[in-house]
Amino acid sequence: MRKDKGLNGDLDRLPMLTWIMFLKFLDDLEQIRETDMKLAGKRFRPAIEPPYRWRDWAEKPDGITGDELIKFVNNDEAIGPDGKKGSGLFAYLRSLQGANGGDRRDVIATVFRGTINRMINGYLLRDVVNKVSGIHFSSSDEIHTLGHLYESMLKEMRDAAGDSGEFYTPRAVVRFMVTVTDPRLGETLLDPACGTGGFLVEAFSHLEKQCKTVQQREILQTRSLLGGEAKPLPYLLAQMNLLLHGLETPQIGPLNSLRHPLKEIGDKDRVDMILTNPPFGGEEERGILSNFPEDKQTSETALLFLQLIMRKLRRPGAHPVMGDGKSQISKGGRAGVVVPNGTLFGDGVCTRIKEELLKEFNLHTIVRLPNGVFAPYTSIPTNLMFFDRSGPTKHVWYYEQPLPEGRKNYTKTQPIQFEEFADCIAWWTKRKENNRAWKVPASDILKNGCNLDIKNPRGKVDLEHLPPEQLADDILKKELRIAEIMGEIKSLLKGGV
Repeated sequence: MRKDKGLNGDLDRLPMLTWIMFLKFLDDLEQIRETDMKLAGKRFRPAIEPPYRWRDWAEKPDGITGDELIKFVNNDEAIGPDGKKGSGLFAYLRSLQGANGGDRRDVIATVFRGTINRMINGYLLRDVVNKVSGIHFSSSDEIHTLGHLYESMLKEMRDAAGDSGEFYTPRAVVRFMVTVTDPRLGETLLDPACGTGGFLVEAFSHLEKQCKTVQQREILQTRSLLGGEAKPLPYLLAQMNLLLHGLETPQIGPLNSLRHPLKEIGDKDRVDMILTNPPFGGEEERGILSNFPEDKQTSETALLFLQLIMRKLRRPGAHPVMGDGKSQISKGGRAGVVVPNGTLFGDGVCTRIKEELLKEFNLHTIVRLPNGVFAPYTSIPTNLMFFDRSGPTKHVWYYEQPLPEGRKNYTKTQPIQFEEFADCIAWWTKRKENNRAWKVPASDILKNGCNLDIKNPRGKVDLEHLPPEQLADDILKKELRIAEIMGEIKSLLKGGV
C-alpha cells in the first residue's frame, strides 16, 4: 500500500484495507450461512450475487488485475471477471436494497456509498487482495487475532489524524465506563455518536461473558446494541470493528442522531442504557436546532446530544430486561457521558438543560478526569457524567481521578491505563467521602445557578499543569469576585459603618 501513489499515510491506508477485509469477511460468513441453510433444507438468498462475491473476483491469486481490476472496482460499467459487461463493483454494492429494509444488503449499500477506492495501481491492489484472501474469517482464532490488530490500527489512525480524530475515546476510559455502569443481557444499549464503535465493542465483550445459552446469544446479536454515526469513514470503521469482534449484523444508523424532533421521540424509541462521547466544540445547522425546544436551542453539539440522551432514556416501569426475556420493574434508563468542562459551568441554555437534568433525572456521579487524558488531540479538561431516570437528584457525588504518582501528563505513547481507575471502581459501590471524593446536595447546586464545576474541597490546585484557558478563566472569576468585595467595602465605608 505504501508503494501506491494514490494513498497518503495511515488515514488513507486503513479505510482501504477496511473495505477489502469487509468484503472478504462477508463472503466467508455467507458461505457458512449457505451451508447451514442447505443442511436445514432452506433456501438461501445471498446478500451479494455473482460475479461480485469475493470468491468470484478476488479469491484466485492470478485473477483480474492491473487496469482491468481498477476499472472493475471504480467504474459504473465494466467488464467483470466472468468477461461480461455490467455494473462495476462499487456501483453494484451501492445499489443493493434489502427485502424489508434494515437487512445486510442495506448495510452494505450504506457502507459503500461513503467509500471510495484510492488505490490507482491495479497490480498493487491485486497484491493486497491476495494477502487478505489468506485470512480465514471462519476461524475464531484468526478473527480474535485480527480484532486486536485492528484495534491497534485504529489507534495509529487516531494518532495520524491529529485534531480531526474527534471520535476516539481512550480505551481505558471506555472500559471504565462500561465496568461501572455494568450493562446486563436483555438491556438495549445505544451510542448515538459511536465513531469507530469503541463503546459498542467494549459493551459487546462485557455482555458476551453473560451468555450461557443459544437464546441469550441471539439476544446479544440481534437486540442489544445500537449506534449512530453520520460520518462515512468512522461508520465504515465501526462496522468492521464490530464484525471483527463478533457482532454479526451491527445496527448502526448512518445519519445524524440529532435529526429527529425531540418531542417526537416516544417510549418505543427509548433505550435502557446510553454510553457515549458526543462531539463537542462543533456546530449544527439551523435545521437541526429547530428539533429542540426554543429555550434550549444552541449551536454547541455537546449540549444537543445531552438533551437527546435525556430524552432517549427509558422511563421507570415494567420492561423485559432479564437475559431470559422475563419482565421486571425497571428503575429507568441510565447513561454515562463524556462532557467538557464548559458543560459543567456553562450558563444560559446550558443552565436550563442542567436544571432539567437535576430536577427530572438522578445525576448521581461526576468523575473529574485529570488534565491531558485526551492530549495531544485536545487540552480541554473532560468529565464523566453518570445519571439515570430513577427520580430527581438528591445529591451529586464527585470523584477526582488523579494523575499517577510521579507523572505530570499523559502522552500518545503513555496514555491513561484502565488499572488507574481501580480505586474509583472500588469506591463506586461503597461510597465514602475522602481526599478524592465528596458529595454536594442538589439543592445547593440549584441555588448556585446549576454550576456543576465544583472543585475538590480537600484537593490542592496544581497550577503548573492547568491548561491556559482554564487558568485564564479562574483568574477572571477571582478578579470579578475581588471587584465585588471591593465594591461592598466601599459601600460600607460610605455608610459610615
